[in-house]
Amino acid sequence: MYFRPVLPFLGLILGLFALPAGAAAHLSGHGGPVRGVAVSPDGDRAVTTSFDYSVILWSLESSEATAILHGHEAAVNAVAMLPGGNGAVTAGDDGKLIFWRFGKTDPVRVIEAHAGRIVALSLSPDGKAIATAGWDGSAALWDAGSGDLIRRFDGHQSNVNDAVFSADGGTLATAAYDGVIRLWDITDGRLLRDLTGHEFSVNALAFLPDGALLSGGTDETIRRWNPATGEEVSRRIAHKGPILDIAVSPDGKRFASGGIDGMVRLWVVGEEKPVHELATRGGPVWALAYTPDGKRVLAAGNDSVVRLWDAATGQVLGEPVETAAAAAGVPQDRGAAIFRRCGPCHTVTADGGNRAGPTLHGIFGRKAGTVEDYPYSPALRDSDIVWTAETIGDLFTQGPDVVTPGSKMPLQKLVRQEDREALIEYLRRVTGP
Repeated sequence: MYFRPVLPFLGLILGLFALPAGAAAHLSGHGGPVRGVAVSPDGDRAVTTSFDYSVILWSLESSEATAILHGHEAAVNAVAMLPGGNGAVTAGDDGKLIFWRFGKTDPVRVIEAHAGRIVALSLSPDGKAIATAGWDGSAALWDAGSGDLIRRFDGHQSNVNDAVFSADGGTLATAAYDGVIRLWDITDGRLLRDLTGHEFSVNALAFLPDGALLSGGTDETIRRWNPATGEEVSRRIAHKGPILDIAVSPDGKRFASGGIDGMVRLWVVGEEKPVHELATRGGPVWALAYTPDGKRVLAAGNDSVVRLWDAATGQVLGEPVETAAAAAGVPQDRGAAIFRRCGPCHTVTADGGNRAGPTLHGIFGRKAGTVEDYPYSPALRDSDIVWTAETIGDLFTQGPDVVTPGSKMPLQKLVRQEDREALIEYLRRVTGP
């Protein structure tokens, strides 16, 4: 069974990409699986959240990151744009709900929202309330302005995987690992009814403008429900494996689904077969979002990349252009090939700056936790480690959980000695003065 888990990060992360200015192409910059994606009401910006603990604000015109925000102390799983498009709210494995204002790097408000992981959130149609789904077995309703708790919804017998508002804002639907969908009255918190039929965990929900509810589960099906009667109207086998997210187009006539099979499928409401099947080649698709004009679909991938697709044709928009070491004329040897997996987190040049991780420029001989303007965890900030060929080799031999316990560094090892030596030699060449 599978239900929005946080995967152990085995191996180094993928990709070292930079995108040409003006290209409506992939968003590449996270250092781990991208778990959430949202688009601003004007369609100019996107916000993504990741396993790497970071929140990134993007320009959709240039496909460039305009801000990297740190505040969560664990993987960040979900995001929603706040009213007006000038801020966002995020939620993660740390159980926190964090409010951000664009243009500021520090959180505006941090709320200890759930006793367990928060794996999903959504904004009410009027923009006044936020719903969260937690692995403490509850869903909750929060004031989008003050952050105050309005109400908590208890009753599921297991982890809650999603929570979404109906189009009129009067009903909250919650989905859980127990396979049950629950409908709640927003006004007084009453349980209206249970929807049962999925064989295993229900992972994703989405309301249509006509009031119908879509659900996606571990049983590979997408089902359509009449919330007023509790009747299951239709079902279809939609993916090979668990369905992880569903997004409805702005006009309500189409929807997209993403699954553990790495596929994005685009559907017309009422039709049983997808109109387009999009292979991401990036592993599980954790989250989906349409742009406000309905012309593009953003798909958050397990390979740290968000891909953009033409919703009408199903064509991928742009391709990542490999640059960095190759563009600098550095020979593409074994070490360079290995480092491509590190690029979303780290730059190597003097003007590269920090990403999800600190710059590696000048790393040899540098004390750990000393790069300016990077929010290190206390474990690294207070560390006595000095980075040398030996300590870097040790990091990739034993892993950060042993060498830097308590840090935010994801688990990453290079088992083969020749790989470690090649990576260290490559870093010597490209990170020096």
